[in-house]
Amino acid sequence: MPAEIFDVEKFIELSEKADHCRVKRLKEVVKIKLRTQKMLYTLKVDPSKAEEILKRIKCEIREV
Repeated sequence: MPAEIFDVEKFIELSEKADHCRVKRLKEVVKIKLRTQKMLYTLKVDPSKAEEILKRIKCEIREV
């Protein structure tokens, strides 16, 4: 069951338990998705903030 997260700190905390992270870059927004054993979490951010967040994520990052 997917869920959208709006808090960046909570998203980074969830990345510790995630199997991998997928990054999808669109024109106006970057979607970062965390796949855990039971859930898929999504965070939508501006492209300018995405690189800063990706440096802090603690799981494998896959570009889509």
